[in-house]
Amino acid sequence: MIRVGIADDEALVRGGLAVLLRHEPGFEVIGEASDGLAAVRLAQEYQPDVLLMDIRMPGIDGLEATRRLAADPELTTRILILTTFDHDENVFAAVRAGASGFLPKDTEPEKLLEAIRTVAAGDALLAPRATRRLIEEFRRTTPASAPLGELDQLTEREQEVLRLVAAGLSNAEIADRLVISYATTKTHVSRLLYKLGARDRAQLVVIAFDNGIVRPAGEV
Repeated sequence: MIRVGIADDEALVRGGLAVLLRHEPGFEVIGEASDGLAAVRLAQEYQPDVLLMDIRMPGIDGLEATRRLAADPELTTRILILTTFDHDENVFAAVRAGASGFLPKDTEPEKLLEAIRTVAAGDALLAPRATRRLIEEFRRTTPASAPLGELDQLTEREQEVLRLVAAGLSNAEIADRLVISYATTKTHVSRLLYKLGARDRAQLVVIAFDNGIVRPAGEV
């Protein structure tokens, strides 16, 4: 059972999402919030597996609420941003803030449900149409630098896998690129998460760019 919280300032949106989730086996709606501060309290009190978070909300917005929750070491809640504002800066800011995923509100219900499942499992990143823009934004705004000490613990193959994760490739695509099995790829990604203390693939992307491990645009 995936426990889900909903944070959105529009009652109709919250209600629609709640109805969708309550009629789908395997999901439980554990609470709703109408502003950013209430979203923080909801996550801290009930600790849902996934919190659906709007960006534009009164009080503090969804990005600031996400930053506060991501900074809390006691929380394991994964945040999936849902917004009508499908702009590059929001995608970039959401992942920087600590979100595990980002989807526009016009996403089809089945795709939203699948996104919640994959975010809960720690495997989600972004909607396909946002992934490439995010990578381009990281490349544009993150200066090249030598890898930091935290990457010294990675093997050469693990650094190679990290580069491909940061380029937006799925596990299956990485396996094909490196000519290794899917299971071996999953093992490499799991080790990366453990060694780098990352919650999910979204954080791996941030770490890769922050540490200068990703090559210039157009290369992998």
